[in-house]
Amino acid sequence: VLGRPVKWIESRAENLSSTAFARDYHMTGELAADRDGRIKALRVHVTADHGAFDACADPTKWPAGMFHVCTGSYAIPNAFVTVDGVYTNKFPGGVAYRCSFRVTEAVYLIERMVDVLAQKLGIDKTEIRLRNFIRKEQFPYTTPLGLEYDSGDYEPALKKVLAAVDYPSLRAEQAARRADPNAEWLLGIGVVNFTEIVGAGPSKMCDILGVGMFDSCEIRVHPDGSAIARMGTITQGQGHQTTYAQIIASEAGIPASVITVEEGDTSTAPYGLGTYGSRSTPVAGAAVARASRKIREKARQIAAHLLEASPNDVEFDLDRFVLKGSPGQFKTIKEVAWAAYNNVPEGLEMGLEAVDYYDPPNFTFPFGAYVCVLEVNR
Repeated sequence: VLGRPVKWIESRAENLSSTAFARDYHMTGELAADRDGRIKALRVHVTADHGAFDACADPTKWPAGMFHVCTGSYAIPNAFVTVDGVYTNKFPGGVAYRCSFRVTEAVYLIERMVDVLAQKLGIDKTEIRLRNFIRKEQFPYTTPLGLEYDSGDYEPALKKVLAAVDYPSLRAEQAARRADPNAEWLLGIGVVNFTEIVGAGPSKMCDILGVGMFDSCEIRVHPDGSAIARMGTITQGQGHQTTYAQIIASEAGIPASVITVEEGDTSTAPYGLGTYGSRSTPVAGAAVARASRKIREKARQIAAHLLEASPNDVEFDLDRFVLKGSPGQFKTIKEVAWAAYNNVPEGLEMGLEAVDYYDPPNFTFPFGAYVCVLEVNR
């Protein structure tokens, strides 16, 4: 509008009334393990600063966040955790910054404790992790704090990253530098595994002020074969439009180039919980896929009508509906979209649109491994 840069500095009062903070968790943890480094039990106490009042995104069933993922990637048979949420004179706390609902703090705690355990027992930090991982054959795995990890394969992830950095050579170099009194730079090697909670949504596990954390999608196909999809999320640079359009294209055969994705307009979109905590694609994306399948099923019935065949004899193939055994007899999704507004079979409503509300049965639990190498001046 002005054609020139605009500079604005908020006041302290504006900052306190409009922003929020995360991470202010004071954690104490204890591990019990045998001499071989196999972890037997975990005990944790956390004091969580939530500011003057909770941020709007805090699930009320877990007001102190999803800290109960603190057993991490490990098969720990026993765990006891207390989290005391306290109110202070700071602005709202407990929001999700770069991770979901205090998961990062939980991962940091367990990984730091495993490092300390390895040091006390004289076992390499990678070996102690390998001894305690949940095994692939144990999934789905229920943690002692009640989470059900649907899948995972932690050992290959760690071994791949160790191979990528040539971990044995790094450890040898680290030892050599420490032993050399003339070495100017010492070497530090950090290893970490993570299992996190994302895809906030299961209403049986979390809500916001009593409202389930599901998400939704409405798709309307126009007579010319183009479509508009509306959902309650909003892109923040993630590229939702591309992702959602591709899901619709794959599931319903509508070209992504003719799909308009409209997000975040509460006057037109069905109710949804928005974008945060790595939930948009796992939750809203699933709603998009399910709504697309509803479109596809109705389109298949219309295509069967146009082909004068039973719907059971018509199958979907990329962007068309083909008569089984006769690949030359088909109707494209564009042809079906036109027919949806003037030539539908008896008993089927005109139009081609669908709405879906997706309440996921569980969170998703991504995992991975990192190695960090740094030099420290002696």
